[in-house]
Formats: sequence, C-alpha cells, structure tokens
Amino acid sequence: MAMNKRGDSDIACVLLAKRAVIKGFLSSRLGNAADAEDVLQDLWLKIDRLEIGPVDDPLSYLFRMAQNAAYDRRRSAERRSNREQQWVETQSSKAGTEYIDDSPDVLKQMVSRERLAEVEQVLNALPERTSYIFRAFRVEGRAQRDIAAELEISVSAVEKHLRKAYRAIIDFRKGVDSDDG
Repeated sequence: MAMNKRGDSDIACVLLAKRAVIKGFLSSRLGNAADAEDVLQDLWLKIDRLEIGPVDDPLSYLFRMAQNAAYDRRRSAERRSNREQQWVETQSSKAGTEYIDDSPDVLKQMVSRERLAEVEQVLNALPERTSYIFRAFRVEGRAQRDIAAELEISVSAVEKHLRKAYRAIIDFRKGVDSDDG
C-alpha cells in the first residue's frame, strides 16, 4: 500500500480530501445525512483496518466502496423493517389487537416497588461498609479490585462483605417467599 509521509494510505488521503463529495454521494443514496455520516465512518474504519494494495484510481475505488456500503445499509434497514412488521403482525394476530402492551400491570409495579423498598431497608440495616461495597459492585458495576483499592482492603475482604450482603438478601427473600405461600 502506498504511504505518504504520515503513514496514511493513498485511499485514506483521498477519503479525507474528498469527504464532502463522498458524503453527498452517500446522502443521495441513503436519503439523509445522518446515515451518510455513519456509512462514511464505517468506510474510514474499513480502510484503516484492511490492507488494500495499490489502486490505480483511489477515488473510483472509494465511490464503489461507498455504493456497496450504502446498498448494504439500505438492505439491512429493509430487512429490519420487514422483521419488525412481521413481529407486529404475529403479535397482533395472537392477541387480536393492533398493539400489545408489554409493561407490567399496576399491581405488579406496586408489589415490585414495595419489594425494592424492603430490599433497601435490608441493605440499610447492614454495616455501612458492607452496604457501600454491595451498592458499588452490584448497582454501579464497579470491579471488586477497584473497590478494594479505594477502601484499602483486600479483594478477599470485599468478597466477604458481598457474601454478607447476599446472605441478608437471600434470607429476606426466603421470608418473602414463605409469606407469599
């Protein structure tokens, strides 16, 4: 692949130089600038990733790549639209209605909120450090080693606090399950 002083390929340089023209080409094929910008970004990534040998006419090559990418994007959008339409038709034929509401009913939402409040109470009853570690790990999604480093404790200690929190929640759930019969 021919490289310039910065190490960019000829095709990448042409893409940068003719970006506006190629974007206009894609916009006319796709119908909007947002999709054209997405495809242009995909082209840039593809060029950066692929080992493309010397090309006699880099601009023509780019237009062909853009044409193919636009075609693929339109075809994917049509397939997605057809799938969604088929799903809606299947669901409405099953239910006998045009629209299916997948949201839980009001009673289930109320019960879920009550259970969440009860779990919050269980967590608040735990020692402060245990509650903090549980929330950092399970709610915030932080890594155990990061929590351990922040609190200046071992990862093993973090795991012990988590087991303690899990045990409290399991005990709570056993009580709830036995109450529900």
